[in-house]
Amino acid sequence: MSPIEIVITIVAVLAVIAAAAAIWALLRRRNLRSTFGPEYDRVVAEQDSRGAAEHELRERARKHAELNITPLSPESRSRYAAAWEDVQAQFLDAPGAAVGNADELVTRLVAERGYPTGDYAEQVAHLSVEHARTLGRYRDAHEIHLANERGEASTEQLRQAVVHYRALFAELLGEDPVQTQTPTEASTR
Repeated sequence: MSPIEIVITIVAVLAVIAAAAAIWALLRRRNLRSTFGPEYDRVVAEQDSRGAAEHELRERARKHAELNITPLSPESRSRYAAAWEDVQAQFLDAPGAAVGNADELVTRLVAERGYPTGDYAEQVAHLSVEHARTLGRYRDAHEIHLANERGEASTEQLRQAVVHYRALFAELLGEDPVQTQTPTEASTR
């Protein structure tokens, strides 16, 4: 092989390696976007670089894989659904208390499923791996809950918090927390 052929071969091999690395990085990014949805964009906006954000998200996924996330038993699911109905009923007479109870109920459900609940930021990071689509709503609900504790939340904000909590609650429960019946179903029973 002549020196020119060797150089061309080396350049070709380096080009293939660079292309493979670029494709691999693109596939990893696409996988993170798919897994984390809107949470991916939020973390990228918060971090200094896309690489740092993607590292954080991969680290979240790694830590999440170490958790023992368990499904709820039918009895537990039924108990939580009944507790959620109580929260919604309480909203009519005491919206602020209902939001506080919704926050506590979601936290208990999160804990029973196997997520850590000690630190809110850690809890959100773990939830982001499987529940990224509703995580923004959970953050909003939690912010309204904190505003309510300071006496700064309107009734409409409290209503919105309950709606937001319900979205994550339903995902964690695995079904709509309040079973609805059509008028014909109710009348045939």
